[in-house]
Amino acid sequence: MKNFTLKAGTIYLRLVNESDAAFICNLRNNDELNTYISKSTSDEYAQRQWIINYKKREERGEEYYFIICRNSDDLAVGTVRLYDFKESPKSFCWGSWILGENKTKYAAVESALLVYEAGFLYLGFEQSHYEVMKGNDKVHSFHLKMGAERVSEDSTNIYYIFPKEKYEENRIQYARFLG
Repeated sequence: MKNFTLKAGTIYLRLVNESDAAFICNLRNNDELNTYISKSTSDEYAQRQWIINYKKREERGEEYYFIICRNSDDLAVGTVRLYDFKESPKSFCWGSWILGENKTKYAAVESALLVYEAGFLYLGFEQSHYEVMKGNDKVHSFHLKMGAERVSEDSTNIYYIFPKEKYEENRIQYARFLG
Protein backbone atom coordinates (compact mmCIF):
# COMPACT_ATOMS: atom_id res chain seq x y z
CA MET A 1 0.00 0.00 0.00
CA LYS A 2 2.96 2.32 -0.54
CA ASN A 3 1.88 5.86 -1.52
CA PHE A 4 -1.68 4.60 -1.18
CA THR A 5 -4.47 7.18 -1.52
CA LEU A 6 -8.23 6.67 -1.24
CA LYS A 7 -10.49 9.43 -2.55
CA ALA A 8 -14.12 10.40 -1.84
CA GLY A 9 -16.24 13.41 -2.82
CA THR A 10 -14.66 16.05 -0.55
CA ILE A 11 -11.76 14.28 1.19
CA TYR A 12 -9.04 11.73 0.59
CA LEU A 13 -6.90 9.51 2.80
CA ARG A 14 -3.13 9.34 2.40
CA LEU A 15 -0.63 7.39 4.47
CA VAL A 16 0.97 9.32 7.32
CA ASN A 17 4.60 10.42 7.17
CA GLU A 18 7.07 11.96 9.63
CA SER A 19 6.24 15.50 8.54
CA ASP A 20 2.71 14.97 9.93
CA ALA A 21 3.98 14.81 13.54
CA ALA A 22 3.12 18.42 14.46
CA PHE A 23 -0.36 18.14 12.92
CA ILE A 24 -1.06 14.90 14.83
CA CYS A 25 0.19 16.37 18.12
CA ASN A 26 -2.03 19.43 17.70
CA LEU A 27 -5.06 17.37 16.73
CA ARG A 28 -4.73 14.74 19.46
CA ASN A 29 -4.04 17.33 22.15
CA ASN A 30 -6.97 19.58 21.27
CA ASP A 31 -9.22 19.40 24.35
CA GLU A 32 -12.35 19.85 22.24
CA LEU A 33 -11.48 16.75 20.19
CA ASN A 34 -9.72 14.33 22.55
CA THR A 35 -12.40 13.60 25.15
CA TYR A 36 -12.99 10.05 23.88
CA ILE A 37 -9.56 9.01 22.61
CA SER A 38 -6.49 7.67 24.34
CA LYS A 39 -4.09 10.37 25.44
CA SER A 40 -1.12 11.07 23.22
CA THR A 41 2.13 12.91 23.61
CA SER A 42 2.32 16.60 22.73
CA ASP A 43 6.05 16.11 22.12
CA GLU A 44 6.57 16.44 18.37
CA TYR A 45 9.90 14.55 18.49
CA ALA A 46 8.26 11.62 20.33
CA GLN A 47 5.40 11.62 17.79
CA ARG A 48 7.94 11.59 14.95
CA GLN A 49 9.66 8.56 16.56
CA TRP A 50 6.28 6.83 16.91
CA ILE A 51 5.67 7.42 13.18
CA ILE A 52 9.11 6.02 12.29
CA ASN A 53 8.28 2.84 14.25
CA TYR A 54 4.78 2.74 12.79
CA LYS A 55 6.18 2.91 9.22
CA LYS A 56 7.95 -0.42 9.92
CA ARG A 57 4.58 -1.96 10.87
CA GLU A 58 3.05 -0.43 7.74
CA GLU A 59 5.85 -1.93 5.63
CA ARG A 60 5.00 -5.37 7.09
CA GLY A 61 1.29 -4.83 6.37
CA GLU A 62 0.38 -4.84 10.08
CA GLU A 63 -1.42 -1.49 10.23
CA TYR A 64 -2.15 1.63 8.21
CA TYR A 65 -2.38 5.17 9.57
CA PHE A 66 -3.97 7.79 7.34
CA ILE A 67 -4.17 11.55 7.27
CA ILE A 68 -7.57 12.78 6.13
CA CYS A 69 -7.17 15.69 3.70
CA ARG A 70 -9.55 18.02 1.89
CA ASN A 71 -9.67 17.51 -1.88
CA SER A 72 -10.05 21.24 -2.50
CA ASP A 73 -6.67 22.31 -1.09
CA ASP A 74 -4.91 19.22 0.37
CA LEU A 75 -5.31 20.60 3.91
CA ALA A 76 -4.94 17.89 6.58
CA VAL A 77 -8.16 17.77 8.62
CA GLY A 78 -7.98 14.48 10.53
CA THR A 79 -6.57 11.03 11.14
CA VAL A 80 -7.78 7.44 11.04
CA ARG A 81 -5.98 4.14 11.52
CA LEU A 82 -6.52 0.47 10.59
CA TYR A 83 -4.83 -1.99 12.97
CA ASP A 84 -5.26 -5.12 15.14
CA PHE A 85 -5.61 -7.42 12.13
CA LYS A 86 -7.10 -10.82 13.07
CA GLU A 87 -7.29 -14.05 11.08
CA SER A 88 -10.38 -15.86 12.36
CA PRO A 89 -12.61 -14.26 11.39
CA LYS A 90 -10.48 -12.08 9.11
CA SER A 91 -11.11 -8.74 10.82
CA PHE A 92 -9.56 -5.31 11.27
CA CYS A 93 -10.01 -2.66 13.92
CA TRP A 94 -10.14 1.02 13.11
CA GLY A 95 -9.74 4.02 15.33
CA SER A 96 -7.60 7.08 16.03
CA TRP A 97 -10.45 8.71 14.11
CA ILE A 98 -10.32 12.44 14.70
CA LEU A 99 -11.69 15.19 12.50
CA GLY A 100 -10.59 18.76 13.20
CA GLU A 101 -12.44 22.02 12.80
CA ASN A 102 -11.42 22.38 9.13
CA LYS A 103 -13.16 19.16 8.09
CA THR A 104 -15.62 19.14 5.22
CA LYS A 105 -19.35 18.74 5.82
CA TYR A 106 -19.23 15.07 4.77
CA ALA A 107 -15.76 14.16 6.09
CA ALA A 108 -17.12 11.75 8.72
CA VAL A 109 -19.22 9.62 6.39
CA GLU A 110 -16.66 9.81 3.59
CA SER A 111 -13.72 8.82 5.80
CA ALA A 112 -15.70 5.91 7.29
CA LEU A 113 -16.62 4.68 3.81
CA LEU A 114 -12.98 4.94 2.73
CA VAL A 115 -11.82 3.02 5.83
CA TYR A 116 -14.20 0.22 4.92
CA GLU A 117 -13.09 0.39 1.29
CA ALA A 118 -9.47 -0.03 2.40
CA GLY A 119 -10.27 -2.87 4.79
CA PHE A 120 -12.71 -4.83 2.68
CA LEU A 121 -11.89 -4.04 -0.93
CA TYR A 122 -8.11 -3.62 -0.81
CA LEU A 123 -7.07 -5.71 2.20
CA GLY A 124 -9.66 -8.49 1.90
CA PHE A 125 -11.10 -8.49 5.43
CA GLU A 126 -14.48 -10.08 6.22
CA GLN A 127 -15.45 -7.74 9.05
CA SER A 128 -14.32 -4.82 11.16
CA HIS A 129 -14.25 -4.71 14.96
CA TYR A 130 -13.90 -1.65 17.16
CA GLU A 131 -14.82 -0.10 20.45
CA VAL A 132 -16.32 3.28 21.26
CA MET A 133 -16.04 4.85 24.69
CA LYS A 134 -19.29 5.12 26.60
CA GLY A 135 -20.64 8.65 26.53
CA ASN A 136 -19.46 9.26 22.95
CA ASP A 137 -23.08 9.33 21.81
CA LYS A 138 -22.51 10.96 18.40
CA VAL A 139 -20.07 8.23 17.38
CA HIS A 140 -22.27 5.42 18.74
CA SER A 141 -25.20 6.81 16.75
CA PHE A 142 -23.07 7.18 13.62
CA HIS A 143 -21.86 3.56 13.72
CA LEU A 144 -25.34 2.18 14.38
CA LYS A 145 -26.76 4.21 11.45
CA MET A 146 -24.02 2.79 9.23
CA GLY A 147 -25.08 -0.74 10.23
CA ALA A 148 -22.62 -1.73 12.97
CA GLU A 149 -23.70 -4.53 15.31
CA ARG A 150 -23.24 -3.97 19.04
CA VAL A 151 -21.69 -7.16 20.42
CA SER A 152 -20.66 -6.40 24.02
CA GLU A 153 -19.64 -3.76 26.52
CA ASP A 154 -17.56 -3.27 29.61
CA SER A 155 -17.34 -0.43 32.12
CA THR A 156 -15.54 1.83 29.61
CA ASN A 157 -16.45 0.81 26.04
CA ILE A 158 -19.14 -0.58 23.79
CA TYR A 159 -17.81 -3.08 21.25
CA TYR A 160 -19.04 -3.39 17.68
CA ILE A 161 -18.53 -5.49 14.58
CA PHE A 162 -19.25 -4.34 11.06
CA PRO A 163 -19.60 -7.13 8.46
CA LYS A 164 -18.40 -6.82 4.87
CA GLU A 165 -21.99 -7.31 3.66
CA LYS A 166 -22.98 -4.03 5.37
CA TYR A 167 -20.11 -2.26 3.62
CA GLU A 168 -21.35 -3.61 0.28
CA GLU A 169 -24.89 -2.31 1.00
CA ASN A 170 -23.54 1.05 2.19
CA ARG A 171 -21.31 1.37 -0.85
CA ILE A 172 -24.48 1.46 -2.97
CA GLN A 173 -26.57 3.51 -0.53
CA TYR A 174 -23.84 6.12 0.04
CA ALA A 175 -22.35 6.07 -3.47
CA ARG A 176 -22.84 9.83 -3.86
CA PHE A 177 -20.25 10.42 -1.10
CA LEU A 178 -17.60 8.40 -2.87
CA GLY A 179 -17.58 10.77 -5.84
